[in-house]
Amino acid sequence: MLSLTSPLSTGSVRKVEILESAHNSLPLDRRVSRLVLGTLLVDPAVLDEWVRLGGNAIDTARVYGDGAAERDLGAWLASRPDVRDELVLITKGAHPDGARRRVTRADIAADVAASLEALGRPVDVYMLHRDDPALPVGPIMEWLNEHLRAGHVRALGASNWSCERIDEANAFAAGHGLEGFCCSSPHLSLATQNEQHWDDTRSARDPAILAWHERTQMPLFAWSAQARGFFAGHASESVDRVYDNADNRERRRRASALAGQLGCTTNQVALAWVLQQAFPVYAVVGARTVAQLREAVGALELDLTEDDLRWIDLSRDRPMTRG
Repeated sequence: MLSLTSPLSTGSVRKVEILESAHNSLPLDRRVSRLVLGTLLVDPAVLDEWVRLGGNAIDTARVYGDGAAERDLGAWLASRPDVRDELVLITKGAHPDGARRRVTRADIAADVAASLEALGRPVDVYMLHRDDPALPVGPIMEWLNEHLRAGHVRALGASNWSCERIDEANAFAAGHGLEGFCCSSPHLSLATQNEQHWDDTRSARDPAILAWHERTQMPLFAWSAQARGFFAGHASESVDRVYDNADNRERRRRASALAGQLGCTTNQVALAWVLQQAFPVYAVVGARTVAQLREAVGALELDLTEDDLRWIDLSRDRPMTRG
């Protein structure tokens, strides 16, 4: 249910609107920015700039900072009554507590209630942060629909669920007069992963997941869309462990070469690759500064060719030529 609409205009973020997916017809009544501001860390200055630029989608989770991210975001929302109810809030719940899976009716209800209290308003898109494959999908969809009917949340999504389980859940929902998942949220970046960054996660760099999104046109909210700074040259133990390999270094080299031709940054080219897939993608960017946010927004200006997309992802060997 998310689709592209108007082009980027000077000084604002290109907007998209909730659209029909292959599985669900639940719309939101407002457009959603192609970039989604992540709030693992909340900085009011970055949030203010996001709104000034025209962005409206904000992603958070109950588990971030053990609830601190939602509380800090809620405090900022309270300070901005002019935009508070116009934003698209995405949050996630039912994250495991150590080895204990929390996809239960009681845990979902507790997380929804805590999110509503922290944010001070209903949630636009509520995602389950993880699945519990040992449970049948039917009760899970019934529990989630209770919160839809109560007006706590307005649409449902699945973060790090397998495609097969999403299909199963949406088939159950369709057959029982319930709302299904309108979007999925796995990892997706130009860089492939050496290993999972966090346990029990999914990456759309898996060809089967990518093909499923192309086939179903299920909107994808891409976390770690910038590979945690890999294309900006950021190095850390976690970035090196997950993303540093010969192929990714070559992807970065090619993205840098293309950026030199286009007059932009390597990071912008890498982010444009994420946004220009053959299905609706919404890239979650964890900008920590206003400068990083503005750089990310600049990626919306880029229109990479099919040859560009293939070349920087190593599926085309010859250097591209541009007129």
